[in-house]
Amino acid sequence: MNKIVALCAIGAEKYLGNEIKHLGYKLINNAPGRVTFSGDDDALFRANLCLRTADRVFLQLAEYSALDFDSLFDGVYSIAWQDYLNKDSRIIVDKVRSYKSKLNSEHSIQGMVHKAIYTKLGDVWHMATMPESGEESNIRVYIDENTVLILLDLSGLPLHKRGYRVDGGVAPLRETTAAVLLQEMLWRRKTPLHDPFCGSGTIPIEATLYAHNVAPGLGRRFAMENLPFFNAKRAEEIKRQEAEQIRTDVEVRITGSDIDPKAIERSKKNAEYACVMAGRALKSIGISAHIPRPDFVQSDFADLAAPYDSGLLLCNPPYGERIGDSEEAIELYKKMDSLWQEFPGWDIGCITSHQQFQESFGHKANKIRKLKAGNLDTNFYIYGRVK
Repeated sequence: MNKIVALCAIGAEKYLGNEIKHLGYKLINNAPGRVTFSGDDDALFRANLCLRTADRVFLQLAEYSALDFDSLFDGVYSIAWQDYLNKDSRIIVDKVRSYKSKLNSEHSIQGMVHKAIYTKLGDVWHMATMPESGEESNIRVYIDENTVLILLDLSGLPLHKRGYRVDGGVAPLRETTAAVLLQEMLWRRKTPLHDPFCGSGTIPIEATLYAHNVAPGLGRRFAMENLPFFNAKRAEEIKRQEAEQIRTDVEVRITGSDIDPKAIERSKKNAEYACVMAGRALKSIGISAHIPRPDFVQSDFADLAAPYDSGLLLCNPPYGERIGDSEEAIELYKKMDSLWQEFPGWDIGCITSHQQFQESFGHKANKIRKLKAGNLDTNFYIYGRVK
């Protein structure tokens, strides 16, 4: 069995853990922003393909104690790197994190790990220098209270880059963050969903993929596909298995609106790419059905009225960084009371980094969840109104 580490937004560990268990893998432990679990060789690819709330997936290659640089070097050198890397791999120690450890110079740790890897590969392959002409292989190092974790990146591009977003507009919400919000709201496919500030369509698109059981990674490649242990035949079988899980027999009511016509154009284009991705997966197993696109309309949120008695309003309303200044954001939040009045039977979820959102909106949230969204510290305000 492999030890696998999946990263996520700080505050989303519970939802990532639930996803991992749903895939049938056993949780080992959690730390802020990461979940460790055990899984077979299939899990290395399936986790990248299927996890909606994970930012990256790593294979843990070693865990050991190191109080000095000699022991750090020895632990890295002991890894059978020749099994995980190609002779032409360009090795990057892309991140080092040290917490309450004797080894705390991240730059020095990075250099020592890099040296140990190349020394081992040079000894095994009898090469004085490595060509480094191939694909990047990224290594990450965590040292927590003198315990070292050496991790090999299996994802490559962050997993929020699903492959369907051709245009994100200004400060788009990450796809993984949208998936976390849907989980936090306990959204179910039978519940109408509307995003009144749809931007590039991320929330409605992620809801559509979730509602139809479409694996989020079906439209992209992963770094592990360039590594020597990658089993391409088995990966295709896993893709077919996930394609067979796509639901085409469900009715959903997922919509989005925005005052900006360019935002609507972006949303429609991104949704088309996402649903075409799902359609290709279905076609690969001989099914000609397609996934319905979410509906997007141009509208000021103040002109909206609830089309159903109950549902979910889920949104990432503009804030200072996105619409110019903080005062504009405050005025917008005050006007959002119209959503409260016009959607009386609907739950509401709003994520923002603006500290005066709740005061300006004028309604006290039932729950407030702290969530790291990209580089922003945000609050997710949850208003439960459906009885």
